[in-house]
Amino acid sequence: MVLCTSTYDPHPGTPRVPLPMLLVATDLSKSHGLRELFHGVSISVADGDRVGFIGPNGAGKSTLLRMLAGAEEPDEGIVRTQRGAVIVYVPQRDDFDDGLTPRMAATAAAMKAASVHGDHHEAEVLGSMILGKLGFPEARMDEPVERLSGGWKKRLSIACGLAEAGGTPDLLLLDEPTNHLDVEGIRWLEQFLSRASNDIRAGACVFITHDRAFLERVATRVVELSRAYPQGTLAAEGNYSEFLRRRGEFLEGQARAEAVLANEVRIDDAWLGRGAQARRTKAKGRIEDSAERREELGAIAERNAAAGAGGARVDFTASGRRTRRLVHATGISKGFEGRTLFRDLDLELIPGDRLGLMGPNGSGKTTLLRILCGDLAADTGTVRFADPKPRIVVLRQQRTDIPPDTLLRDAICPHGDVVDFQGRPMHITAWSRRFLFKDAQLLQTIGTLSGGERARAHIAAMMLEPADILVLDEPTNDLDIPTLEVLEEAVESFPGAVLLVTHDRTMLKRLAKTIAVIGAPDASVSVVASLDQALASLERAERSVQERDRAARSTAPAAQSPAADVSSQRRRLNFKEQREFDGMEAAVEAAERAHALAEARVGEPGIAANHAKMAAACQALEVAQLAVTTLYARWQELESKRGG
Repeated sequence: MVLCTSTYDPHPGTPRVPLPMLLVATDLSKSHGLRELFHGVSISVADGDRVGFIGPNGAGKSTLLRMLAGAEEPDEGIVRTQRGAVIVYVPQRDDFDDGLTPRMAATAAAMKAASVHGDHHEAEVLGSMILGKLGFPEARMDEPVERLSGGWKKRLSIACGLAEAGGTPDLLLLDEPTNHLDVEGIRWLEQFLSRASNDIRAGACVFITHDRAFLERVATRVVELSRAYPQGTLAAEGNYSEFLRRRGEFLEGQARAEAVLANEVRIDDAWLGRGAQARRTKAKGRIEDSAERREELGAIAERNAAAGAGGARVDFTASGRRTRRLVHATGISKGFEGRTLFRDLDLELIPGDRLGLMGPNGSGKTTLLRILCGDLAADTGTVRFADPKPRIVVLRQQRTDIPPDTLLRDAICPHGDVVDFQGRPMHITAWSRRFLFKDAQLLQTIGTLSGGERARAHIAAMMLEPADILVLDEPTNDLDIPTLEVLEEAVESFPGAVLLVTHDRTMLKRLAKTIAVIGAPDASVSVVASLDQALASLERAERSVQERDRAARSTAPAAQSPAADVSSQRRRLNFKEQREFDGMEAAVEAAERAHALAEARVGEPGIAANHAKMAAACQALEVAQLAVTTLYARWQELESKRGG
């Protein structure tokens, strides 16, 4: 894992004076080889800002974020930071050495914090406390990192970044933080960034994401990096909805400006086409003005073309099969290592069905996919397929179907220079451009492409295979928003059945006709008809898990000897902490009662009919849920310290 903490101070030893801006970047430019990523980009970040970065794949968002972190130098321009500001950068990839545990990784990161003063014990306390605040159960803190799911690795990366800064960085830079996080993890991150505690918080945050719901809930400013804008970016104060409104107004105005300029250039052309005698008056000045208008028209036309380019063109090929029932699962159950993932599940897939699967990381979503595709046997129950077996095309979460040393041209066009797409021949260059690839990239290997480019390559390969069932396992990872929107349109128009695993709430709300929610403590599965019902089911499961853990904690001390327990308290808890621990159970019960009241208020008919009251009630419910989660994390922290 690579984490960068910037503590640059041009005047070391002088008192730190708060300034209006934490960071100011001016006229940044960057090129890779002959390709210019961006030019003349400027951005500023003040305390309290939560800036969402968006833009098409390949625009240079990750490069720009590394520049803000001081991890990469711009070709031109400068980045200035507030004196003494602590800036933490958490990259997109979550890389940890084998053999590490989350506690070891967080402790190593905390050793870099100034507040720890190189004390290993203090670093372990700080690292463990941050892990607890980020939702890590005590047992998971000592589990090998290689056994963690992608979502828990992402939480660990963020925990390590916070630990480096003693828990309170001035500026937190996150590259695709929602990738691999489940819905619970995404909601936790939303709450952390929006309403953090005093001891674990970020003064400001800049994050790259393509999660539209996350942008809507978290961002106080949205910045799009794109060639569609004169300075390379368009910024709008507010959330994603406000950004879309402002962008629409800007692009509409820019399109009108192109039309006006084009008309003026046509008049210039007519004037220039007249004889020299007819245009001799003030000819030099008008010719110069005409040249400037022509140059400006070329630039604005190029920007409008970039704005209209959109995402990759996605259109899946259906087999045309008329079978009524494709898959019929009855009473299926599955477990691993003594743990039941799901039980007694009945599902049926017919053409036109779009089934979403939701659940915490590790709950068995991918396992259920494999059973429904016939790649894995259920422990109990039966899965019957139509005869002949439906043709299933899969986009896997890890994008591993194409070997990394495969040339892009061979991956997306496996048989010569022409593909047969829906009965029409198409040359490889036209086919690759459909997915926004440059011609020169055809000779690159898959392993050298960006995450978004690899995802588009896999989709290109999928589109050549006729399918009865599309299986999309985390399709949103690494895809930009324009391509996500095109993908959603293609899935909506696909006549076969769709199995969709995603934590993108916007995509689920648009596409899923039914949603199966797994991960309940009793391994039961809820099949619901809307995203709101699915989120409510997840919350109930989370509360059940919390109640189970609480019951386990309340019985755990009985197994210890009283003398050892008292000795541990005296050794590990100070007077204030012991008082806090003694009152923790009552505090949790009060917080849970408040949460139950807030949840009941959301369901009141009079509240649901009033938009403003409903918004306030939902916000109160989120605050109540955060209070319960925070108290449990603090209880776990004190319990761990108390236990030695």
